[in-house]
Amino acid sequence: MPRFVLEIGVEEIPARFLAGAEAALVSFYTAALAEAGIGHGEIRAWSTPNRLAVAIENLPEKEPERREIITGPPAAIAWNKNGEPGPALLGFVKSNGITSSKVFRQKTEKGEYVAFRKTSGGRPVADVLADLAPAAIASIPFGKKMRWGAHDATFARPLRWLLALFGEEVVPFKFGPLESGRKTSGHRVHGPGPFEVGRAEDYEKIIAENCAVCLDGARRAEIIRQEGDRLAKEVGGEVLWDDKLLEEVSGLVEHPVPMLGAFDQSFLEAPEEALLTSMQTHQKSFGIRSKYGQLLPYFLTVLNIDPVDRDLVKKGWERVLRARLEDARFFWRSDLKQNFDAWLQKLEQVIYIGPLGSMADKSRRLEALCEWLAWQLAPDALDAREAARAGKLAKADLVSAMVGEFDTLQGIMGGIYARRAGESAIVADAISEQYLPAGPDTPAPATVAGCILSMADKADALTGCFGLNMIPTGAADPNGLRRCALGIIRILLERDWHFDAARLFRKCRELYGEKKWKLTPEEADSRLLEFFRSRLKNYFLSLGYNTQMVDAVLAVDGANPADARARLDALAAFSKSGSFLNSSQTLKRIENITRKSGVKEMSWDEELLPEPAEQALAARLKEILPKLDALLASGAYPEALAILDNLREPVNSFFDNVLVMSENEKLRENRLRLLNAIGSRYSKIAAFSLLQL
Repeated sequence: MPRFVLEIGVEEIPARFLAGAEAALVSFYTAALAEAGIGHGEIRAWSTPNRLAVAIENLPEKEPERREIITGPPAAIAWNKNGEPGPALLGFVKSNGITSSKVFRQKTEKGEYVAFRKTSGGRPVADVLADLAPAAIASIPFGKKMRWGAHDATFARPLRWLLALFGEEVVPFKFGPLESGRKTSGHRVHGPGPFEVGRAEDYEKIIAENCAVCLDGARRAEIIRQEGDRLAKEVGGEVLWDDKLLEEVSGLVEHPVPMLGAFDQSFLEAPEEALLTSMQTHQKSFGIRSKYGQLLPYFLTVLNIDPVDRDLVKKGWERVLRARLEDARFFWRSDLKQNFDAWLQKLEQVIYIGPLGSMADKSRRLEALCEWLAWQLAPDALDAREAARAGKLAKADLVSAMVGEFDTLQGIMGGIYARRAGESAIVADAISEQYLPAGPDTPAPATVAGCILSMADKADALTGCFGLNMIPTGAADPNGLRRCALGIIRILLERDWHFDAARLFRKCRELYGEKKWKLTPEEADSRLLEFFRSRLKNYFLSLGYNTQMVDAVLAVDGANPADARARLDALAAFSKSGSFLNSSQTLKRIENITRKSGVKEMSWDEELLPEPAEQALAARLKEILPKLDALLASGAYPEALAILDNLREPVNSFFDNVLVMSENEKLRENRLRLLNAIGSRYSKIAAFSLLQL
């Protein structure tokens, strides 16, 4: 069965676009062929800086024919009294491109209708692929697209050629100024081409041998790793591999050639973090570390060419990197002449966010907030004075020369400078960890002080921005508030700190003092807590929790992530028990009855219990409720749910034999209180009425 290959030749696509482009091509053809009913084998996509390609295996020569009956208007109105086609029938045949002689009467459950038999499909698959190709190219998402020449077609960069083959035949189509053919181009030095591809089955072989291009990004990364490890071993070191950088570098080359360079050992006086940032960010190169963990005066870079004079190329790379390292060393030496007092003074002139004051104001808030949090969360594990000190110094490195040049080192350099200034390891570590976690996949701070400083920083930002009505909308989140909320959630969960975030936000607002807010404190707090709850819900769902259970748990309280997780885990475990369905249905019934009645009281009058069934339920509750209250207070939710087994029989008997909504107002109120004594307690675990049972 024939194979289809589409290759899009293009000018230097940025590496960050490649993975998404590959996924988009596979997704497009998977969906389009399924819609057309065309079976196929594996769909694979590849990318390099100068090409995107997709191959589809085992396609048929023709698409399958599809026969279906298309119904139109009721037969009663299709023809007029003279037996001639009426307006409804004429409109139906015109819209379907047929004549009235093609229609017939079709009996259905709803009556008799006009219909015709439609046959579709059966076209050559090559024609289908020709129709799909322009749409496939246009479907590839890029952050920005451009036009080139006098054409309306848009793409990430100007296109240079289009190859499209179905077996041995060209699949003809146009996109912008280009027409598809069988020619491809290769590496600009080692195999520029153009080369003709005779069959789709020969595509990868010609790309590798004639074009001197490594098509597969994973294979390029493997080549870089293997050769890089070999070169590093020659100088007694190991490559400091960074997966994101490796992915980026693999997307920058078509013909990867790793090369080892060196720099003067005197540069090692600067911190490793600064040197690695110079190498990785500016030169897309990897550092080399000794087996003892020390940075060595070497770097690994990746060329896109096998040079004639490698030594000359190496010297060029070393010269460029030397200039970067000179900058890092200069900034390091300049910063060592400063101190934290001078930097804290400079923060007075640095604006945080408009009406929220300066970075110095923020530092003072963090100092107070960290001290308060230390008392709340870790009074036995952390000296509150050290937490306060970390908060005070946290933002000082923002005005350092090093961070001014390498902004990704903020916090990291602050920790380094704090150690050199004689601050405790607790303070230094907290400063270096303050921006963690930076996302769902990055680690949280490893130290207690780091967790507290990180939470304080993020809560301060959330409270201030929500007060100013700077709330994320859609994909827009310029202040990273979603990341802030997720960071607080992850820290509270990973530390298992049962703490109400609403208290944290209120303390933040208190520390802001008198501000000209755009939202009232009540509205800002309400919207912030709802935002926080939504981020917690998304995080729980990302961990695989059941959506209904998450909604039921967070409807009770979404401000205490650790407690919510405990209730969610208990509910999930309870759902696997044999008594879950009956017990949950009972609680749903109780919740619905008490909610509609509006009853709030949980105590009942023993003298207003005339029926044996309600007397039995009251007796059982007097026995069980003290234990249940203790379990709920201590967060022993699994044990609290297990008690439902002891309540099921008397509750069922109560519903079978007692009229809750009695016409006697006092009896009705007393019975509702009896039920509310159960419902109000279990409503502290979850809103059972939200469960679809």
